[in-house]
Amino acid sequence: MTGPRIERRLAAILAADVVGYSRLMGADDVATLQALKAHRREVVDPAIAAHNGRIVKTTGDGMLVEFGSVVDAVNCAMSVQQSMADRNTTTGTNPSNANSTPRIVFRIGINVGDIIIDGNDIFGDGVNVAARVEAECEPGGVYLSANSFEQIRSKTSFAFDDMGERHLKNIERPIRVYSVRAVEAKVATQSHEHAAMLDKGKPLPLPEKPSIAVLPFQNMSGDPEQEYFADGMVEDITTALSRFQSLFVIARNSSFAYKGKVVDIRQVGRELGVRYVLEGSVRKAGGRVRITGQLIEAATDRHIWADRFDGRLEDIFDLQDQVTMSVVGLIAPKLEQAEIERAKQKPTDSLDSYDFYLRGTELVSTRTLAPLPEALELFKKAFEQDPNYAAAYAMAAWTMLLQQAISGVPLAAEMRSDAIRLANLGATRGIDDAFALARSAHVLTYIGHEYDRGALLVEQAVALNPNLAMAWHSRGWVSLMCGEFERAIESFDRMIRLSPLDPLRVRAWNGISFSLFGLGRYEDGFVSGKKAIQFMPEAQTIGAYIVNAVRAGHTEEARGAVAQLLQLQPDFRASHAQKAFPMRSQEAKDRIAAALKDAGLPE
Repeated sequence: MTGPRIERRLAAILAADVVGYSRLMGADDVATLQALKAHRREVVDPAIAAHNGRIVKTTGDGMLVEFGSVVDAVNCAMSVQQSMADRNTTTGTNPSNANSTPRIVFRIGINVGDIIIDGNDIFGDGVNVAARVEAECEPGGVYLSANSFEQIRSKTSFAFDDMGERHLKNIERPIRVYSVRAVEAKVATQSHEHAAMLDKGKPLPLPEKPSIAVLPFQNMSGDPEQEYFADGMVEDITTALSRFQSLFVIARNSSFAYKGKVVDIRQVGRELGVRYVLEGSVRKAGGRVRITGQLIEAATDRHIWADRFDGRLEDIFDLQDQVTMSVVGLIAPKLEQAEIERAKQKPTDSLDSYDFYLRGTELVSTRTLAPLPEALELFKKAFEQDPNYAAAYAMAAWTMLLQQAISGVPLAAEMRSDAIRLANLGATRGIDDAFALARSAHVLTYIGHEYDRGALLVEQAVALNPNLAMAWHSRGWVSLMCGEFERAIESFDRMIRLSPLDPLRVRAWNGISFSLFGLGRYEDGFVSGKKAIQFMPEAQTIGAYIVNAVRAGHTEEARGAVAQLLQLQPDFRASHAQKAFPMRSQEAKDRIAAALKDAGLPE
């Protein structure tokens, strides 16, 4: 007995969506919906009807349309994109116009394939490929699968550019993709000025460092006063990012060439020679202001990060500083992770100094002992290729610090000496590099017991780049080891504020726990220590939890943690506190050792 017959047919499928829909909705959901409905009513739906298409379904920002002919599908798509380009040249271009509306830009993908009919809905590989081709498309463009191209070549007045094979998400085989363009204009959304820029030469090569451009933020307020606020914020963010030695940041003057224009992020990446683009918007309403930002990988138009900030206009400059600090603190780790993922894709025989550094950073980020030797070798390869690579020296020393911190077992004399040597090289070669100074200061204090020098170096680091979360993290630990407990807590809190999702926040909780123990606030230290060991149970975190627990009267919890510590590190002893927790004050070290002993740890 067979089941019901499945109805199939060959069809041309058009998939479309709105570029940056979430960002537009976050900035002004009402205006975005109104604009989208107007474009649907006046442009999109009439074009579909005129070309014999059937709207199968719509989502908030997209639609799926079936055509009997790929010629009809492409003619419809190009008609829509050309009409939208014309409408966008007069939409929202005047910041002082209170009636300005969001610019809606579509991307469209088309595929010809077999589909399954289920009532009014359609399914199957033909639909899936169309959706994936659309995801590859540039804003304002139309992309075709190879199947579609074979059906339409020589049947229209449009030109087609071979974009190569693409490995599409959840599609087993690679799909060759073609872009469609009118013969008289290569890209529908591209201005004549941009076209002239491209004609002058090839796209700029990407720097070795992760590179970023901060585009002018769009003023959605209709208030000319907010134009200056938006521009000032972009300038502050650009300046703050430029303090990161690991970043290549495009100057404001170049980025502002795109002010007031509909931009294609991929085009911006090619013209400025950057891998990442930060864009955003500002909207004022009553006594409040809303700022949105998003970080985009230019080559793929992939969104890496997005966020929204709301505040009062009572002191607009404080809000500007807050947004700058938050944006920079949040996107810097995202950039590093994106760069790590990029480096992991490169073959091992083509790695340069920066790639070795990134791969070492990835291994260190696991916060486990096993990969540390391999990470150390990668950092050594990085500074062997580039003898002036301050951060590579600092990170090589850092791997040795982690070995002692995670295990609780003091380093052998030779490794301790090597860690100090490498940290000194990181500090001397990185005199203007906040990252290298902070990491080196941390190692020189923890391993070398150079408390005054460590404190000096870490203060230089936070002065050089007050937006670098890791510098505040190291400042917290150096302050803790110097016995400045309140200063340590203040530094750890600042680090968490700058980078609230950073894995380092667990070590910050650990540092806060030790600082609270130093202040005699054992119950608070117990709470902070408990948070840390839930995410990272190792000698440092368990040690802080134990000393606070036993002094706060949580004897059973303290003894349980001692058993956990000995299970992880059977050789750990209370006497190891003298080196494993290297406080400047002998009295502070004695207090830690005594608390560990009272909790039941062997002497």
